[in-house]
Amino acid sequence: MQTGKPSRTALRVAIRRAAHQLADHPPILNDPIAVRLITPQTVGPSYARDLERAMHPVARDFRAMMAARSRYAEDRLAAAVAAPIPNPVRQYVILGAGLDTFAYRNPFSDLRVFEVDFPATQQWKRWVLSVCGIAIPPNLVFAAVDFEHKALRDGLREAGVDLAAPAFFSWLGVVPYLTLDAFRATLATIAQFPAGSAVSFDYAFPPETLSAEKREIFNRLAGRVAMAGEPFRLFFTPEQLEAEFRHAGFHRIEQFSNDDLNAHYLHNRADGLQLSPIRLGMFTTAWV
Repeated sequence: MQTGKPSRTALRVAIRRAAHQLADHPPILNDPIAVRLITPQTVGPSYARDLERAMHPVARDFRAMMAARSRYAEDRLAAAVAAPIPNPVRQYVILGAGLDTFAYRNPFSDLRVFEVDFPATQQWKRWVLSVCGIAIPPNLVFAAVDFEHKALRDGLREAGVDLAAPAFFSWLGVVPYLTLDAFRATLATIAQFPAGSAVSFDYAFPPETLSAEKREIFNRLAGRVAMAGEPFRLFFTPEQLEAEFRHAGFHRIEQFSNDDLNAHYLHNRADGLQLSPIRLGMFTTAWV
């Protein structure tokens, strides 16, 4: 993140999520709010070009991945909400929320949603919501946390998160931009929540472990995000990530590949939409 500026990658993700709703039928995740957020006023002069590029057939793998990872995390959340007493989840924390839309289509009336993000990005999001005429639901709490000056646990407490009750965390599109110390500190905070708590996120493989073809794709993507001021920093193999989870105190771990997501969400589609095997990471959930 650049100090005092909203996340540029958050806008790019939102454009691709909107494009998925418009170009791929049926969508992996039904998200009409995503389309409402992307307008000439919120995107700026590049609106038409950006949306056209995101809807192009060449880009459909990337936009499908953005939708699939959200569907994956939200399905794990739904299971946590439905868990039997004493561990059902009634609080959902979205780390690095960006323009995430779950809170504005939340199907669980008793689930409180906490959107955690840098103050500048959160201020920008609230402007976007206002411009688009999207009301802030009563069970949503914005938690603006500047991680350079405040620990996540303190920010959550101040926002009203019940630290003694189970919580589900999503952390999508964030981990590759972190330092290892910041990643471990966040895992340690989540691991202090009671049994039934969990976290879902996506992560990237170390570049040196990739094939030549995947390494070329990685280099192009890494160059684009670096130009946006948000370079990739952190990578894991599945074995390294599992070791991090175990060390932090998580007890159950699930790792999903692109093939797993295809089998669950894109099987036998008429349009042939699939996540490409040329992917640079995996999706994971770990339970306390």
